[in-house]
Amino acid sequence: MTVSVLVVDDSGFFRKRLTEILTASGQIKVVGVATNGREGVELAEKLRPDVITMDYEMPVMDGISAVREIMKKHPIPVLMFSSLTYEGARVTLDALEAGAVDFLPKNFEEIARDTSQLQKILIERILDVAGSKPRHSSPMPAPAPRTAAPAAGAQRPTAARPLERPTRPALVERREAPERRSELTKETEAPRRPTGKTAAKRYSVVAIGTSTGGPVALQKVLIALPASFPAPLVLVQHMPASFTPAFAERLNKLCNIEVRQAEDGDILKPGLALLAPGGKQMMVENRGGQGRIRILPGDERLNYKPCADVTFGSLARSFPGKTLGVILTGMGADGKEGCRMMKESGSVIWSQDEKTSVIYGMPMAVAKAGLTDEVLPLEEIGPRLVEGVS
Repeated sequence: MTVSVLVVDDSGFFRKRLTEILTASGQIKVVGVATNGREGVELAEKLRPDVITMDYEMPVMDGISAVREIMKKHPIPVLMFSSLTYEGARVTLDALEAGAVDFLPKNFEEIARDTSQLQKILIERILDVAGSKPRHSSPMPAPAPRTAAPAAGAQRPTAARPLERPTRPALVERREAPERRSELTKETEAPRRPTGKTAAKRYSVVAIGTSTGGPVALQKVLIALPASFPAPLVLVQHMPASFTPAFAERLNKLCNIEVRQAEDGDILKPGLALLAPGGKQMMVENRGGQGRIRILPGDERLNYKPCADVTFGSLARSFPGKTLGVILTGMGADGKEGCRMMKESGSVIWSQDEKTSVIYGMPMAVAKAGLTDEVLPLEEIGPRLVEGVS
């Protein structure tokens, strides 16, 4: 089956090279090109392609505004192209929140050289994104000031509950034939939340790993946590080095817990979420019962930098039986082996369900391996953390 693509970019050079690379694959057909966001919106409605590639800085209408319009009128999977700068990261995060499925760095030199590795990555990403179906978008959340942790026994006022703050899910679900979906769901989503309230358990660390769709998914989960959340968190999101500082900053503004990019030597503390820096590996050591972060150079032998398997594996060694691992939406199977090590050490594993996953790759790999204790929809994971972690 050929995947149809609409290319939206104001650079004639980029449109031409992108079209050549995609067409050469034999699996993709470029059905249209647009020079600005407004044209992109109009052609999206007319052509109804399987995937749209979108630049963010264009005349007439920018890429983020175009994504919002497309998601309102006729949701189509959008792959954003962005610059590897701090500002490019902030714009890309806005685009993901607006409804884009994923992003790739926009590097004109690499495309001009036409490297086989770049072609492989680009084509695979297009094909993966084509297997997704975006939902209509909801209003964007407004950053809220962090509320102080309530005193022991105190109850947070209803108006300040983070669960009531609107979030923009921008989720997609994969297209599956009904009989295949039923079979797959039965196989991978057997573990469910038990009926009735489950007693909270004390964990030394909560670890969350994710990839495609992760920025929005993590935001939805972490916004649900109060400033007084009793456990430290470590976050692994597949993301370039220039993007993780901006992502940590965004989460910190939106959440009641503190969120920041991890640094070597950081100490794990309750109510603090540490995001693995892009391009590197993050491990957790146990020094006298105290968790401490180790940041190591990215190993070229590993596909992912950061890698959930590396972080989760270190937690299996450092806090055996005392970690809660959570695998959210993402391509591939990163996290599966780390979860296996954690599970063998006695720790607990949750994973996101297929219906609410942007790409049901990482959580499916964990569920199919029989490592998942609970399979949960995205909207339940934050509240379950509040309920189940003491």
